[in-house]
Amino acid sequence: MLFFKKNKQAAIILAVIAIGLILAILILNTEQHQDTHQELNHTEESMPSKASTRPQHGEQEHDHEKDHLLAKESAPHDEHANGGISQEILKGPHGGKLFTQDEYSLEVTIFEQNVPPELRIYTYQNGKALNPETSTVTVQLKRLGKNPQILQFLKENDYLKSDVVVEEPHSFSVSIAALHNNKTYQFSYDQFEARVQLNDKQLLDNNIEVLTVGPASIKSVLTLQGEIKRNADKSVQAVSRVSGFVESVSVSAGDKVRKGDVLVRISSQEIADMRSELLAAQKRMHFAELTYEREKQLWEEKISAKQDYLKAENDLHQEKINTQQLLQRLAVIGASANSQNLAHYEIRSPIDGIVTNKKISEGQVVSEREILYEISDLSTVWVEMMIYAKDINIVKVGQKVSINATSFAADATGVVAYVSPLVGSQSRTAMARVVIDNKNRTWLPGLPVDINLTTDEVIVPLAVSLEGIQTLRDWTVVFGRYGGYFEARPLVLGRRDNSYVEVLEGIQAGEKYAAGNSFLIKADIGKAGATHDH
Repeated sequence: MLFFKKNKQAAIILAVIAIGLILAILILNTEQHQDTHQELNHTEESMPSKASTRPQHGEQEHDHEKDHLLAKESAPHDEHANGGISQEILKGPHGGKLFTQDEYSLEVTIFEQNVPPELRIYTYQNGKALNPETSTVTVQLKRLGKNPQILQFLKENDYLKSDVVVEEPHSFSVSIAALHNNKTYQFSYDQFEARVQLNDKQLLDNNIEVLTVGPASIKSVLTLQGEIKRNADKSVQAVSRVSGFVESVSVSAGDKVRKGDVLVRISSQEIADMRSELLAAQKRMHFAELTYEREKQLWEEKISAKQDYLKAENDLHQEKINTQQLLQRLAVIGASANSQNLAHYEIRSPIDGIVTNKKISEGQVVSEREILYEISDLSTVWVEMMIYAKDINIVKVGQKVSINATSFAADATGVVAYVSPLVGSQSRTAMARVVIDNKNRTWLPGLPVDINLTTDEVIVPLAVSLEGIQTLRDWTVVFGRYGGYFEARPLVLGRRDNSYVEVLEGIQAGEKYAAGNSFLIKADIGKAGATHDH
């Protein structure tokens, strides 16, 4: 009996153990199934929706899911901190991302107010600010398509400042290693901006062309709009240098004049007074000459004292000076010294040319320095063109240009004679000028023209298609392709033609980028709300 009792107890124990094992296996399978289901759900939520297709004729365009070419990017992975433990990232006292491990806290922010973007780090112990020198911090930035960037830090005021500029866009995965009191702390987070996800099917559906950055042949042909202007170096204003009454007007607007031709006759009391003073001065000078000759003869004959002779000589010199001053005053204002009518004053043309503006009429009273005529020599004219800031480096003095009238069939050639060294604060353009021959008077001031500026063909090492160039925020960008993602790459551009533009900075040879229909990517970034949260 004892044997059977012992066997029975052993059987019960074995049964209990077996049941426990079965339950454990069931629980484990259930948890794995739940984890897999949650992972799939998370993947589906973070996966972008398919690109929208353009509606056919008659279809409605109010489906919000089709408003996005690309799927909205999932929220920046700023939650991944403290060695990969997911948690909500808090804001620090300086508005940055605040990470805490044990009693040590670290706040990281990108500062860019009136300085190039820099990474700043503040440290805390139990919520109280630490001396930044007590922490050694290293940050690694991982960007799409680039090698990781290691940032070191130096103390400045109450924070640590990165030793290099944090270039735009501020889209990267961040790994932080901090050493404080011989203890190491690690944090990480993701910060994405100007980035969207797009697969091959979406590229095909939306006809988005993908090209490779590389060398290209660029013909520096630039078409600009311009206007014919008077040659300011050969244009003058005829001005009245005294006040008076207009007696007669000799020419009208459009008349040809030669240098010295009388334009207008004026009666001026001021001229009459100067001529009267001149006549009086001339008579005094004549009397002084007679007195001088007499005193000189008397002194030479020992009849009068030398003192009388010297006084007469001095008086003569003084009268000559007074007379010469009056003659110069009349010459400066263009009035003759001799005239039967003392008040008569003639204004003459200073150059050969065409009267382009007349501001005087007979019987009018004019004042001193009043402009009466504008006269221009139109045998040559200026062609002025406005150059946008992006094209300033293309236009050089000496380059050949062709000019075509927009209103009738006429053309001319010339060379760039002047490029303004300044850019207008309002127009954001610079001015360039060409001087062309106009002996036949084909080119009238005010005429709009097209200007084609050409230079030699050049091979540039890096270029992108003009179709790929977009404006995002205050950047000029292309959208580089990195695996399944497209991300903005701000560029510094150089020469261009109608197809390609040279790249000076911002992207490397061999990188892929969106060309044709790249504006759809820009639109989707805007709809997805490309953030710039630092």
